Amino acid sequence: MIRRLLIRPGAIGDFILSLPAMEAMRTGYTEIWCAGQNIPLAGFASCARSIVASGLDRLGLLNAEDVIDRLRNFDSIISWYGAARPEFRSLIDRWQLPFQFLPALPKTKQHAVDFYNDQARSLGAALPSRFPRITCPDLPRTFAVIHPFASNISKRAPMSIFEKIARELGDKMPVRWICGPEEELPGAVRIEDLRELACWLSGAKIYVGNDSGISHLAAAVGTPVHVFFRSTDPRVWAPRGPAVNVVQLP
Repeated sequence: MIRRLLIRPGAIGDFILSLPAMEAMRTGYTEIWCAGQNIPLAGFASCARSIVASGLDRLGLLNAEDVIDRLRNFDSIISWYGAARPEFRSLIDRWQLPFQFLPALPKTKQHAVDFYNDQARSLGAALPSRFPRITCPDLPRTFAVIHPFASNISKRAPMSIFEKIARELGDKMPVRWICGPEEELPGAVRIEDLRELACWLSGAKIYVGNDSGISHLAAAVGTPVHVFFRSTDPRVWAPRGPAVNVVQLP
């Protein structure tokens, strides 16, 4: 049985967009090291741990024999971590660990899902899906969700747009506003565990938001998504799902 480690740093959206590729690269035993918040989204893996908990950041800086021993337990290590860090790669070469480094960001206008899928195919993986998919229990779709935030303010559409949409949707169905742990919005729903949030979003008739990880999460559970883009390119970073409508704002 091949033991494979996938090291996937990055934010929520980056992780979701690479899910089809990572799923296609599964082996008999597949472990994922990623940002702690993304662990609940790695349900296809045999095991998942945070990069911080793995001790990977100690390599080359502190005593890290335990980390090296752990890495030697794998037959294959596919890493988006450290791909652009020559000093890290030289350490890996010195220890003769079975790493294959992959670029983390597309360099063309190719959509990110297709970019990561091409990486998976180049490593001999079966044909990945074109759509990230997070499976949740079937729920009746009964309400609208509005998430007016994004990690970068330059990605956010004006709040007035979301307020207008909320009024229009409110004539047809209940409207639920959501926000993250560091965002302020009185009365908003807060669900920090991303798996729980994904399953809650699967009960929405429509989701409205910005270019954010939560928009990708909504699309991945099959919820119809209406998403605003401002400072980023939707040709590369738009959510992928069965019903995604992208609006480009100046």
